[in-house]
Amino acid sequence: MNWIDLRSDTVTQPTPAMREAMAAAPVGDDVYGDDPTVNALQELAASLTAKEAALFVPSGTMGNLAAILAHCGRGDEVIMGKRSHTFLYEGGGISTLGGIHSAQIMEQSDGSLSLQDIEEALRLPEDDHEPVTRLIEIENTHNRCGGVWQTPSYLQSLADFAHERELVVHMDGARLFNAAAAQNIEARQLTAPVDSVTFCLSKGLCAPVGSVLCGSRPFIARARKLRKHLGGGMRQAGILAAAGIIALQSMVSRLSEDHARAQTLYRGLASLPHILPDPNPPATNMVYFSLAPTCRWSVQEIEQKMQVQGILIHSSGPRQFRLVTHYWLEDSAIQTTLAALKQTLSD
Repeated sequence: MNWIDLRSDTVTQPTPAMREAMAAAPVGDDVYGDDPTVNALQELAASLTAKEAALFVPSGTMGNLAAILAHCGRGDEVIMGKRSHTFLYEGGGISTLGGIHSAQIMEQSDGSLSLQDIEEALRLPEDDHEPVTRLIEIENTHNRCGGVWQTPSYLQSLADFAHERELVVHMDGARLFNAAAAQNIEARQLTAPVDSVTFCLSKGLCAPVGSVLCGSRPFIARARKLRKHLGGGMRQAGILAAAGIIALQSMVSRLSEDHARAQTLYRGLASLPHILPDPNPPATNMVYFSLAPTCRWSVQEIEQKMQVQGILIHSSGPRQFRLVTHYWLEDSAIQTTLAALKQTLSD
């Protein structure tokens, strides 16, 4: 069966061009630093993010973990959003493996962290009773806030605030290029102010595996050593990096198509029975909606009924769903999904 899969943009598969590039990729041993395709990917990523250097890692979780471990020492504290991916979905790795404490503050409606809230959460070296704040993490786009994005002006103000207090800023930019596409700007305008950034190749960009961590040369040198500690030192990884190069060269420019389909999906949901669409239209490629009290089906029952019709969706809460558009969904898939939901919810 040819599934319509709206569970996430992580379900994307490599394009034919990626598979061809992977088969033909020149490779070496990346642990020795001599895989030419990995090196080319890292140079391209550094250029696109206005950073000195970059590091290919197996996952965004490892990228964020290596970044925070490279910036902080044991007993230090990171300020992050209460709904951030690092806090909710990365296994508490910064604490488990790094002895690093997190302080969570509630994001604003646009996914940003209020500078006033950050100021109130800061902890200083002078107090022996408290951990010391070293880093602020910002997510862009922000998953649990609805795929919303941060502006260059906000990120500059956040970085200025941090640097004035001798803090650093790490951006979890898993869907960085969605944030750039939504604002019709280059990714470097979002990443230039921050000290480091991780972005995923394996979500909307369709590469099969991998993320890239970008920052200064000394920072990347520390992160590279940490990648080895974490088991992320790969050998002939150019086979994977080749797909990442194609992703950055050919998939970034089309992300606005995913955003447009998300808007179409959102408008269609508003006309269906027993559905409460999110008050805000999708900012990028994520569409959230809730079940109205009049709906007698559970989210699990709706998932099962949709699967029978060849459509995969996934709940994000007891009465909530998140649908994610991506490269492998055409306009017809959106209309098919809306028709199937209408039938399911009308039963």
